[in-house]
Amino acid sequence: MGFFNKLNKGLKKTRDNMSGAINSALTGKNEIDDEFYDDLEEILIMADVGVETSELIVSRLRDSVFKKNLHKAKDVTAEIQNIVADILSGGQEVDMITVPSVILVIGVNGVGKTTSIGKLAAMFKDEGKKVILGAADTFRAAAIDQLQIWADRAGVDIVKHKEGADPAAVVYDTIEAGKARNADIIICDTAGRLHNKKYLMDELNKIYRVVDRQLPYADREVLLVLDATTGQNAVNQAKEFMECAEITGIILTKLDGTAKGGVVLAIKNDLKVPVKFIGVGEGIDDMRPFVPSDFAESLFEAKEKEED
Repeated sequence: MGFFNKLNKGLKKTRDNMSGAINSALTGKNEIDDEFYDDLEEILIMADVGVETSELIVSRLRDSVFKKNLHKAKDVTAEIQNIVADILSGGQEVDMITVPSVILVIGVNGVGKTTSIGKLAAMFKDEGKKVILGAADTFRAAAIDQLQIWADRAGVDIVKHKEGADPAAVVYDTIEAGKARNADIIICDTAGRLHNKKYLMDELNKIYRVVDRQLPYADREVLLVLDATTGQNAVNQAKEFMECAEITGIILTKLDGTAKGGVVLAIKNDLKVPVKFIGVGEGIDDMRPFVPSDFAESLFEAKEKEED
């Protein structure tokens, strides 16, 4: 099954919850009235789109319905899909041009951080890039061993120290190994202990200084891993991390099997942080770059595509 079809299947609960309710609200409507707009806003909020973003979607839809003289339910639904795709667009590109480029990954326990790193490594390797991992989340029990397992699955190198080692030292050694082995992409697993923001900020700043010193001109991404099943809690978590770290993008995991996929819109519009990768399964190939148009299409239409 190609990734679009996995995404389409994974978003079934969100699609049934959101677009199914929208279709019901449109049933029997001869005109798009205030009652429908009120219903739509409530539906979006219930799908974890967030109040601010829900209001934006409704406002833009009002304008479109008036300007384009939309009456048919399918045309209104298509317009909502277009608005969603437009809101999600921008900034999702990942430019890993320099050799090497660096990706720092952060996120609290349980969101799928280590798993996401393994999947990213496999994805980049499949693209013909040489990848090396750095096990710099040195204070979480078993994090190093878990990353080793994913490195083995992906078939990529890993640099690791003992548990409790200085994370910045691991990043330093990973960068040096990456340069020596001509790696295209260096991915470092870093900490996510939100209960101690000052410590987290100090640790990340130390890591940033190492990267700045060792690879001053390298392309760099700082990606926050969030669990889609937590809905608005994921947005709140992102806000807290943004106080401590220079987040460039989001990896959204566990989109399969959740009815809260609308949180993607809240993250992008409310926080102004783009989603760059999404995960829709447990397999090593179940993570891909985020494509707004594909996501919007899967939110509103249950269909399959022929994929290579």
